Amino acid sequence: MKRLNYQTPADLNGLQQDAQTADNAAISQTVREILLTVQKNGDDALRQYSQTFDGVTLADLLVPASTIQAAYEQIDPAVVASLQAAADNIFWFHEKQGLQSFEATRPEGKFGIKVTPLERVGIYVPGGTAAYPSSVLMNAIPAKVAGVSEIIMVTPPQKEGINPAVLVAADIAGVDRIYTIGGAQAVAALTFGTQTVPKVDKITGPGNAYVAEAKRQVYGFVDIDMIAGPSEIGIIADETAKSAEIAADLLSQAEHDVRVRTFLVTTDADLLAAVTAELDTQLATLPRAEIARQSLTDFGYQILVQTDAQLYEVMNAIAPEHLEIQLTEPLAALDKIRHAGSIFLGRYASEPVGDYFAGPNHILPTSGTARFSSPLNVTDFQKMSQYLYYEPAALAQNQGAITTLARTEGLEAHARAIEARFPKKEQS
Repeated sequence: MKRLNYQTPADLNGLQQDAQTADNAAISQTVREILLTVQKNGDDALRQYSQTFDGVTLADLLVPASTIQAAYEQIDPAVVASLQAAADNIFWFHEKQGLQSFEATRPEGKFGIKVTPLERVGIYVPGGTAAYPSSVLMNAIPAKVAGVSEIIMVTPPQKEGINPAVLVAADIAGVDRIYTIGGAQAVAALTFGTQTVPKVDKITGPGNAYVAEAKRQVYGFVDIDMIAGPSEIGIIADETAKSAEIAADLLSQAEHDVRVRTFLVTTDADLLAAVTAELDTQLATLPRAEIARQSLTDFGYQILVQTDAQLYEVMNAIAPEHLEIQLTEPLAALDKIRHAGSIFLGRYASEPVGDYFAGPNHILPTSGTARFSSPLNVTDFQKMSQYLYYEPAALAQNQGAITTLARTEGLEAHARAIEARFPKKEQS
């Protein structure tokens, strides 16, 4: 990890730069071509891209119910029980959320908000170097709680078949249909529809750089949750924090991907040295050590500050996706945090507790976007329509103000639409 002795906010310049190292222009052009090809050729394009990118020949894009049920027999019953327990917690947490319809009455009439769940949504579940049944739960359960009519899941095809834990998680969460397609072509299918894949209203879930770029390009045809960058974790710690636990928590994110960013901020220089030693020790036995080591080397930062106030100044500037508070009084720090996706308070709220099990969502704003955006939640799968009923007498009383405003803006037809309700009596 890189060492930074913090003095002023200028010292943080560049820390929140995108860790995306690929050629964005090339990715953008490739994605544009994929979107257009799928829009034109439908299922044929999906099968061709699966062969080209995944090395898998697909006869059927839709996963049959029999395959999903068979998945329960292919995994340890303890995994099924753990997924069910996590799902119960996630349902519980998300059932506390959501927009509410309301109606208010004034002498002029009735006014209100009508909340409606989205009709059909698509959730993207990554494949690649690891299986993510937890992402299935985090995507699908808020949609289910919101009352979405149909949840479509896409996940990249694997030569050995979709991971059975992913299929079981989808079944537990209430996913309606699963398609074995991935990458930008999956986003295209969900956006435009094909002979087999239905068009959706919104696409959620993280993916690689091509998936993120595809979501960016299709926004407007459909809604999206966010354009996710590399994952990240920030930890605020004092001299009471345990170096072995901090190192383990940093590695819990770094093992995801070589572009993951990690930030440790503290007033204690001795803690930084102890964490560095612990990272070396723990990496020696970590299965994904090569990935984690590169992440820490390229995008890991140890930041030494001089005052307690600077702990929060620095971390609010970073606005991390995950933020752990490893302080003597962690709960007292909550009000000092303005910008973070998900906040983990205290020694026993290790980041994986939230990633997998406790109930809060793990699909979170990255790359500093926690300054203005929120974790995936039930409201992401709802929309509002406003309505009004106006009394005739109220319109008669207020027509002058309305027509004045319309003519001030040069919109004569607007004014006349009001006056049409009150025609002048013809002169005899």
